[in-house]
Amino acid sequence: MINAIQPLLTHIEKICSIDTDKTNLIGSFLEHKICHKKDLLLTEGHRCFEKFFIVKGCVQLFYLRANGAEQTLDFALENWWTSDFTAFQDSIPAQFSIRAIEDTEVLCISADAQRELLKQIPEMNAYFHLVFQRAYAASQMRLRYLYEFSKEELYLHFLKHFGAFTQRIPQYLLASFLGFTPEYLSELKKKFLS
Repeated sequence: MINAIQPLLTHIEKICSIDTDKTNLIGSFLEHKICHKKDLLLTEGHRCFEKFFIVKGCVQLFYLRANGAEQTLDFALENWWTSDFTAFQDSIPAQFSIRAIEDTEVLCISADAQRELLKQIPEMNAYFHLVFQRAYAASQMRLRYLYEFSKEELYLHFLKHFGAFTQRIPQYLLASFLGFTPEYLSELKKKFLS
């Protein structure tokens, strides 16, 4: 667990300052899990008991549309937190599923463990606040891009800013995330990468 928690401790140090004696306690609130490609960490309709810090790998947050198709809303890579945050907070059935799209290593924290962590290490409140503020800001920008950019502009923007990431994920998931059909994404790739 010591090696698995190091990326989280490094992430915390970049964002806020916590005494070493307190950071040594953090691991006791977390569970380390290995997920294989296509494993579900959370299933839509099931209770959400945990949120996940991605140590290594990549996961997809999605829901099933009325027609049965998966709609990808987000991805989480190394040093990102993910969950169905409303379901986690309110202890209700999840509105989303989370699937590993690579072999993935995560640190999990339950709502009860998080409450206890925040009691024992109140400085973690600042950490979580800043992490989720950044994540919310990124979501706001993504919505703006979806409304303002043409499909071509959206694709080019994503390639420019997240080019390495696009090599890690299946193209049908990228298409779902960008709001395209896989066929349309294939046409754009041919147009801009040839």
